[in-house]
Amino acid sequence: MDWGMNNRISRMIKPSTGRSVMLACDHGYFMGPTHKLENPRRTIAPLAPYADALSVTRGILRTSVDPKWDVPILLRVSGGASILKEDLSDEEITTSMKEALRLNVSAVALSIFVGTDHEKQSLINLAKLVDEGEELGMPVMAITAVGKELEKRDAKYLALACRLAAEIGVHIVKTYYCEEFSKVVNGAPVPLVVAGGPKLKTEEDVFNLVHNALEAGAVGVDMGRNIWQSEYPVAMIRAIRAIVHEKANVKEAVSIFDDEKAEKSKRVESATRL
Repeated sequence: MDWGMNNRISRMIKPSTGRSVMLACDHGYFMGPTHKLENPRRTIAPLAPYADALSVTRGILRTSVDPKWDVPILLRVSGGASILKEDLSDEEITTSMKEALRLNVSAVALSIFVGTDHEKQSLINLAKLVDEGEELGMPVMAITAVGKELEKRDAKYLALACRLAAEIGVHIVKTYYCEEFSKVVNGAPVPLVVAGGPKLKTEEDVFNLVHNALEAGAVGVDMGRNIWQSEYPVAMIRAIRAIVHEKANVKEAVSIFDDEKAEKSKRVESATRL
């Protein structure tokens, strides 16, 4: 890799730990005004200081991310389908590499849909993006999307999807955690970050997912709803950071969450009295 590529990656995956906490806020590109992401800037602002990278589209970057914030941007550049369609896999590249460079982002991200009618289309889109990225020093992240078919989250399927992305030449892959996740990691010779997916039942469930994924070889997370749909989103991302960067266990993460939650409650109570 040349200097520019290395520099962009090191901004997102911290050299001091080799790990990353990415904050996914790109759901609106196919879901519209997602619950608790209706006003993106209001959601993102308090969380940005704790994120190693922020995943957004160019529209949200321009309207809802302050250019003075010191947070690397992971730019979503694929789209073309909405939740109104039964098949979410019919995507194309929606943002040019020239635009990504103009916006000074640290990486671009595109979904691949392995095993769908649009498998070839999504993989060729990815290959074109990697070619452009290599020419211009822009890292590419592949997202192993499964659309509405969540039952595809098994090691065999995810290992295949991640390996295909690695073979095409991506620099990072975002995928789902699953049983026997180490098989997915071992089959993909590039860094993997795990998605959170739909909001889990408890905070401890989220912390277990993060801890187990890291133990199996992931370098971090790219989570959205399990952070900003929480009643205490800052407490969530701080606890997750402790697991990722400080090797905290689940019990310690729960304690960090509870302490931050209590502090926020005190601040709210104090402000109410005033």
